[in-house]
Amino acid sequence: MTGVPVSAAFARRAACAVLRTCALLVCAGGLIWPPTPARADAEAGKAKAQTCVACHGPMGNSTDPQYPVLAGQTTRYIYLQLRDFKEGRRSDPRMSPMAANLSKEDMQDLADYFAAQKPVPVAFKADGEAVEAGRKKSAAELCTTCHLANFSGQNEIPRVAGQHYQYIVKQLQDFRSRTRTNDAGNMGSVARNLTDDDIRNLASYVANLQ
Repeated sequence: MTGVPVSAAFARRAACAVLRTCALLVCAGGLIWPPTPARADAEAGKAKAQTCVACHGPMGNSTDPQYPVLAGQTTRYIYLQLRDFKEGRRSDPRMSPMAANLSKEDMQDLADYFAAQKPVPVAFKADGEAVEAGRKKSAAELCTTCHLANFSGQNEIPRVAGQHYQYIVKQLQDFRSRTRTNDAGNMGSVARNLTDDDIRNLASYVANLQ
């Protein structure tokens, strides 16, 4: 028994299955993501990313837990988050102004660049009991159905393995409170039933996955 209602578990599996099916259909149709005649340019992204270093660190390896590690993140996720910041579906007093003047090409180049970088392990002292409790909660909530077994992410599902503990806690809290809603309802549905201990344990488990 996972402790998750069958209907909730089925809904999450179905949602992730739809996402994977859409991705396969796009590939099968011979389309290139993002759908544009221009190709993302990692070198152009490297130049544009110099503005991001102050918060997200060199090559997207943030050392400040306020800011997420972008290195190794999925290309599609980075692009969509930048677009959401630009268009107001996601709000942050620091990121929203940064994204406001980005063009579609800028967002594609930045996404391509950060996705190609190698993530560096974050400084995190894991608590064994919290990590194990988080592992069990992750299994109960079927997190790997979308985030994959190693939490490396796929398509618009983010890589969260090795992400800053404090950042993960903040995002789960924001999903739970509906302060953050650019998730198509999937993370909000999961997070609404999480306790504070659940959130801390999940963050400990995921941050420990280097």
